[in-house]
Amino acid sequence: MRWSHVYISMIAFVVIGFFGITGLLLNHPSWLGGDETVTTLFDGTLPDSVRDGDGGVEFLLVSEFLRSEHGVAGEVTNFDQIGNEGSINYTGPAYGASVRFDVETLDYTARVTEEQFVNAMRDLHTGSDTNSAWNWVIDIAAGMLVAVAITGLGIQLFMRKRRTSALQWLAVGAVVVVVLGWLTLV
Repeated sequence: MRWSHVYISMIAFVVIGFFGITGLLLNHPSWLGGDETVTTLFDGTLPDSVRDGDGGVEFLLVSEFLRSEHGVAGEVTNFDQIGNEGSINYTGPAYGASVRFDVETLDYTARVTEEQFVNAMRDLHTGSDTNSAWNWVIDIAAGMLVAVAITGLGIQLFMRKRRTSALQWLAVGAVVVVVLGWLTLV
């Protein structure tokens, strides 16, 4: 049990530290200037090459043009065409872009919102606007934290002199978490 606890803890050390620090920043973003956002607006006309054979537009070509011309980044979260207006939205950690364009004239306007480093860390902490690879990191980290907690408890239960004290502290911790959770929800 001790061997598992030590080596899982060492493997998880960086992840636990990352989620601990970003958790603090999540609760206190102003500590490092994390409340600031930069919004950039731009407009223009899409090239005719984005048109499809039916007079509409190929959203992939529109997106690739915007990425190469203006550096639009992030993952496409949705795209749509209602009447003569098309739209594409992008998101990423501490990043969002919204593009609107006229299908007939190909004129477009875009709004890009970029938040500061602290907000990017917040998004990584919560998994907001991240890809599936990062979601795996969060799942693996959660599994390691559970394993560290279980093996740590197991070590305490096997130590006769500390067993009662450890269980009492466990009960106190559980009561505090439940009470604080209840007060938060009420």
